[in-house]
Order: sequence, then structure tokens, then C-alpha cells
Amino acid sequence: MKKLTLLSSAIALVLSCGAMAKVAPDQVARLGADLTPLGAEKAGNKDGSIPAWTGGIQSAPAGYKPGDHHPDPFAADKVVYTVTKANLEQYKSLLSPGQLALFNLYPETFKMNVYPTHRSASYPQYVYDATKEIAGKAELVQGGNGIINAAIGIPFPIPANGLEAIWNHIVRFRGVAATRNGGQAAPTATGAYTLIGFDEQIMFKYSDQKATAEALQAENILFRFKQSVTTPARLAGTALLVHETMDQVKTPRQAWTYNTGQRRVRRAPNVAYDAPGTASDGLRTTDDFDMFNGSPDRYTWELKGKQEMLIPYNSYKLHSKDTKYASLLTAGHLNPDYVRWEKHRVWVVEAKLKDGMRHVYGKRVFYIDEDSWQIHVADLYDARGELYRVATAHGLNYYEVPTHWSTLEVYHDLNSRRYIAIGLDNEDKMYNFSVKLSDNDFTPAALRREGTR
Repeated sequence: MKKLTLLSSAIALVLSCGAMAKVAPDQVARLGADLTPLGAEKAGNKDGSIPAWTGGIQSAPAGYKPGDHHPDPFAADKVVYTVTKANLEQYKSLLSPGQLALFNLYPETFKMNVYPTHRSASYPQYVYDATKEIAGKAELVQGGNGIINAAIGIPFPIPANGLEAIWNHIVRFRGVAATRNGGQAAPTATGAYTLIGFDEQIMFKYSDQKATAEALQAENILFRFKQSVTTPARLAGTALLVHETMDQVKTPRQAWTYNTGQRRVRRAPNVAYDAPGTASDGLRTTDDFDMFNGSPDRYTWELKGKQEMLIPYNSYKLHSKDTKYASLLTAGHLNPDYVRWEKHRVWVVEAKLKDGMRHVYGKRVFYIDEDSWQIHVADLYDARGELYRVATAHGLNYYEVPTHWSTLEVYHDLNSRRYIAIGLDNEDKMYNFSVKLSDNDFTPAALRREGTR
């Protein structure tokens, strides 16, 4: 891997408990100057293969309207080079150990088509303003298991430790509310799969333009999430409700499930950590969803630095309504002809399981896009220190918000030679970011109605 570098003027190592001195005013002033409003390096790299950030995508392509699958603004781009098993040595410095493992596991079929880099991530101005406002105020709670004095923006745009960086991912802006229709599939070694359909609703309390740090701390809610299975028939009606808290020391995550066989709502304290994900064939954990979610308390977190890396980005071709699941979901991995890779700078965060804690992952290494705080690649190791799984998040700019968010997440299990793809929506309705949701849509009673409708 390429040698990691730190922004020396921005980084100060602090106690592992997460306590820190607030960011100095002269550092906050860098936001929007030499740093982007969310804390990335505004300048490009030395050889120009990573351009300067100039604001990201500012408008949708002509003819686009909300509700459409997002057309590719970079459709005219040509492949700059393709990484294969044959030329892998030339590009090793730009790849994670997990990515390298995929080339070794599928030497004949896995490849990376690398395109010109576009730093397309963009967000509403009020998110930029809020980030600058809270940059010198936001704090981790004791143990790093929550945040205070923060609302709307990225709380630690100039991170001092791994916990701050992972919290930036957890609370990154993804709109205020959304409904999602789509599903997931876990192809077998032969490529056969069953599509699991989902309807999902999410309300990001933290991101509401009217949110205040005081109100969020009083309510202690980051977001509310509800999911119901729509297909196949044997699973239809199974539903999940999550209330994610902001200070998880004060109140841990609250979750409920509805089981169609029992026809009742039950509290579900096990919907966390390494419990298997919904209908996942055991190919991902609950806290794998969104690349990482939930309490970080079982790990120690280290900010390793920043590096250049090939990550999935501007994944409009993979997201297109013209891309059919039968063509995309191939044995072993996604059809690489639909996957776009670009070179970007990423923060590298390493999480190691604490002594006395239990989790199927003994170590996790996250590669976080500097422009969006979206985790785009994760290498996941078992208790023996062996690579176990490799996860990728394929992101794009949702023009109507705007926000950079993954359109598809893929979790590769290296032992079973299988993967699960989550977020398939090519043949379904597009996200609705204009939906109006309220707290009443996220109660146990609402969950029961969702399961029985």
C-alpha cells in the first residue's frame, strides 16, 4: 500500500477515550479555503490524476426530473486503464489488501475499469454552513460512544482520531428523509440468486435544516429507520424498526421486529453488532449495513492517515434502469463492465476489537472518501487476523438533494466465494427524497401496520 500521510497541521493524537481539545479557530478557518467545506484537501494531487475540488455537481443533466434513475453526466468518459491479475503489480499501491484478494480469488474474471476522476460530491449550502459552525464545538461523549454539540454538519471535518472520522461517516448528510424500494441478492457460486425485495423509510433527524444540537441531545435521536420485506412470499411482511441514538451511552439503539408468523411486534436488542443482517444468508453483519453503523464501543479506532486509492465512484452505469439484474449479478462478483473505479484520496481508519469484547471481525479497515465521508471500501478480518470479507460501496451524486451516497453495497465473503449486493433498484422505483415523514411513521404500531398491509 502507498505510504500513509497525515495533514500535520490538522492532526493531534489524543487519548483513546476520545476526549480532545476543540479545533482551533485558525483550523476552522481553513474550511472553504485550502480545505473544502467538509474538510477535504481542495487541491488536486501532484500528477493531476486527482483534480481540484471545484464544488462538485451543481445541477442535474438536461431532461432529468426527480423520480428518474439518475443519468450519467460522465457517460462520454473512456476507460483510462484496466487493472487485471496480469498487470496487478503496477497498481498495488492504489489497492487495499481486500481488493488484491479479489484479484487472486477470481484471476480470470475480476478486473477494474478505471475512469477519469470526478470529484462530484456536493451538498446544500446549509450543510457547509453548519459544518463550519460546529467544527470547533462538536465533541465525543466519554468513550467515544456518541457525539454532542453537533447538528446537521460534519462534526469533525479536521479529524484528530479514528473515532471522529467514523462518526463523520455515521452522521454524514444523506438528505432529510427518503423512501427506498429495491432489494438485495446473494448469488451462489454458480450465479443463481433469489431477489429479496424491501420497502424502506428513513428520517435523518440530525440532518433536518431546523435541527439544533440542544434539541438533538434532548431527544437523543440521530435517525429513525423502518424496513419491510416485500418478496419472496415466504418472507413478505417481515419488518424492522430502528431508532438510532446520538449518545449511545445515555440510551443504546432501540429496535423492534415484526414477524408474520407470530403476528406481533417484539423488542429486538440483538439488532446490532455482528448479528446476521436481514435475509443475508449470513454474508454480512448488522453493523456492516451502510458499511458501518451503530455503536463503535467494541473497537479501538486509529486514524492511520490519508492515501490515494482506486474506489468505486460515480456509479451511474451500475445504477441505470437499463442495467438489468440478470446482466449485473454474475458468479463471484458484479459484472465488472458495469463498475466504474476512480482514483480518490481516502482517510484510512483501523478498528481493532477490544480485549474481552466479542465480534466476528477481529479487525476492520475502512477507506473513507475525503469529499463525502462515505466509506467506499472496507477490509474485514476474522479473529485469526485473516481476511474474511471485503465490502465496497458504489456511490453517486443524487442531484435532487444534492448528496453523495451509495447506490449499491457489495459484501464479498472470501471463504464461501459468495457475495451479497444490497440496494438493487435498477428495476424498481427511484429513491424519493421529497417524502414527508414524521415520528408517527416510526412507532411499533406503525411497524405492525407495515408488516400486515
